[in-house]
Amino acid sequence: MPDKDDDHPSIPDPQEISRKLSDFLKSNFGDQVSFSTMGEGANPFATEEKTSGEDHDLRDRDGDIFEFDLLPRQIKDHLDRFVIRQDEAKKALSIAVCDHYNHAKYLRRLEKDDPAKAEEIEFAKQNVIVVGPTGVGKTYLVKHIADLIGVPFVKADATKFSETGYVGADVDDLVRELVRKADGDVELAEYGIVYIDEIDKIAGATNVSGRDVSGRGVQTTLLKLMEETEVAVRNPQDIQSQMQAMFEMSRGGKPSKDTINTRHILFIVSGAFSGLEKIVEKRLRQGAIGFGADSVTAMDESDLQESLGTQDFIEFGFEAEFIGRLPVRVVCDHLEANDLFDIMKNSEGSLIRQYEREFEAFGIHAEFSDEALREISEKAAEEKTGARGLMTVCEKLLRHFKFELPGTTISELEIDGELVTNPAGRLGNLLLEAAPVGDFRLVGELATFRRKFEQEHGVRLNFETEAIQRLGALAEERNQSVLSVCEEKFRDFQFGLKLIQKNTGRDSFLLNGEAIDKPDQYLSNLVVASYRDDSTETVAEGESDPGESSDELDFGSSEVDSKD
Repeated sequence: MPDKDDDHPSIPDPQEISRKLSDFLKSNFGDQVSFSTMGEGANPFATEEKTSGEDHDLRDRDGDIFEFDLLPRQIKDHLDRFVIRQDEAKKALSIAVCDHYNHAKYLRRLEKDDPAKAEEIEFAKQNVIVVGPTGVGKTYLVKHIADLIGVPFVKADATKFSETGYVGADVDDLVRELVRKADGDVELAEYGIVYIDEIDKIAGATNVSGRDVSGRGVQTTLLKLMEETEVAVRNPQDIQSQMQAMFEMSRGGKPSKDTINTRHILFIVSGAFSGLEKIVEKRLRQGAIGFGADSVTAMDESDLQESLGTQDFIEFGFEAEFIGRLPVRVVCDHLEANDLFDIMKNSEGSLIRQYEREFEAFGIHAEFSDEALREISEKAAEEKTGARGLMTVCEKLLRHFKFELPGTTISELEIDGELVTNPAGRLGNLLLEAAPVGDFRLVGELATFRRKFEQEHGVRLNFETEAIQRLGALAEERNQSVLSVCEEKFRDFQFGLKLIQKNTGRDSFLLNGEAIDKPDQYLSNLVVASYRDDSTETVAEGESDPGESSDELDFGSSEVDSKD
C-alpha cells in the first residue's frame, strides 16, 4: 500500500500494465487478440507445446546445437513402423534429410573454428518435392521424420497463401510458426522443417491474364525462403507482436534475435499432381521414333519415378526457378487393398487402435478379425482416396453400433467378416440380447476400471448383464462410485487370475453376478477348476464348478504372489 502522505501516484507494476493493455486490445479488437508479458530473457513466442523427438534431439546436454547423428537406414527403419510401402520415398527422404543436417552440422562447426572459410562454402539445400495421390502417407512421412530428429515441424496448405502485399496468408508466417513450435527458441527454429501440401494447386495457369497472385505469385515469394533469407521474428502487420515489442522496449529489454535465417530450414512440398503422368507420357511419345512410339503405354509409379524431369514440372505450371530449388523428387506409390490391410494390421498408427479406444470409452471391448480387415480394405480401395478411405468405410460401418450400443449391457463387440457384410443384422441381434444400463456414468467408470486393470495386470475383465446391474445397485446402496466398488471388490483378483492364466493361457474372463456377491469364493473355484484338464471350457466361460470345494483362498498372500 502506498503511503497516504505520498503526493505522487504509485507506479503500476508490469502485471497491472499488462492487464490494462490486454483489456484495451480485447475491447477494440475482440477476443482474437491477447497480450501477455514476458519475464527477463523470455521469448514472446514461448508456448506450452513441446517439440517432439526425445530420442534424437539436436541439442546436446549443454544445450548446444548440433548433435545430429542418424543414418539413412535408421530413419527408414523408424518410418517403416508407421508408413506401409513407399520404400523409394522413404529412402529418398532419409538420404535428403541426412545430407541436409550433416551439411548444417559441418558448417556450424566450421563457423566456430574458421568463420572466413565457412563463408566460402557453397551449400545447395536439398529441398524435396513429393508426388503422390491423396492418402498414401506423404504428410505422415514428413511428420515422423521431424519427430525422430527433434526439430520443430510446420505444416500448411499452399492454397491459403497469396503473394506478399495481397489478401491472404503471408508465407513468412510459416517460418515464424517454427519459432512458436520451438518454444521461442529461434536458434532451434532455424533448423526446422516446413512442409507445404497441395503445392500443385499453385501451379500457374497458362491462360491467366493479369497477375496470378495465388499461383505464380506465391511461387515467386517462396523462392527466397527456400534458398536463404532473413525473416523478421515479428510480423510487422501483427498489432499484437508490435505491442509486445513496444512493451519490451519500454522495460529496457531487447529480444535475443529479431530475425530468422532460413539457410538451414528444410522445405518439403507435396501434391497429387493429377495429370502430371500424362505430361511425361506425351514427352516420351514425342521422343520415340517409328515403332518405338507405340511401345509407350500408361505409366505406373516406378516408371514415373525414373522418367520425371524438371521440364515436366515446368509444363505443369511451375516456374523454372521454383522447381529448381526442389532438387530431390520423390514419387509415392498408389495403395492397393493389400496395402490398406497391412496399414490396419501392422502400422503403429493403425486406425483400428482409434476405434478400439472409442468403443472402450463406452465400456465396450471391440476386436477386429483379419477377415473383417480384409473386407474393410477391399471397400476402402474402391474409394480411391488411399488410407483416408479406411476412415470413410469404418465410420459408415460402425456408426450405428456407436450410437445404439453405449448405455447397454453389451461389453464385447466382435467385428468380423459377417458384421462387415451384414451390419444391420448383427446390430439387431445384439440389441435383442442387450438390456439398457440406464446410468451412463456407470458404464464410463466400469470402462475405466477394465482399462486400468488390463494395463496393470495384462488380464481383461468382462461383465455379464447381471454383474453390471449388481455393481450399480451396490454403488447406489453404499453411496460410492462404481469405480470405487470395483477396486474394493477385485483388489486382489489379479493374483488368482494370473495363476489361471499361467495354467490355461486365458487372458479374458467373463464375470457374473456371483463374482460380485462372493468374489473370493468365485475366484477360488475358478483357480481349482483351472488345474483340471477337463475344465478348460468351463473356465473359459468364467463359470465356477459346483462339484469343487468352495473353500476361500487368500489371493493377497505372498505364497500365491510368488507362484506368479
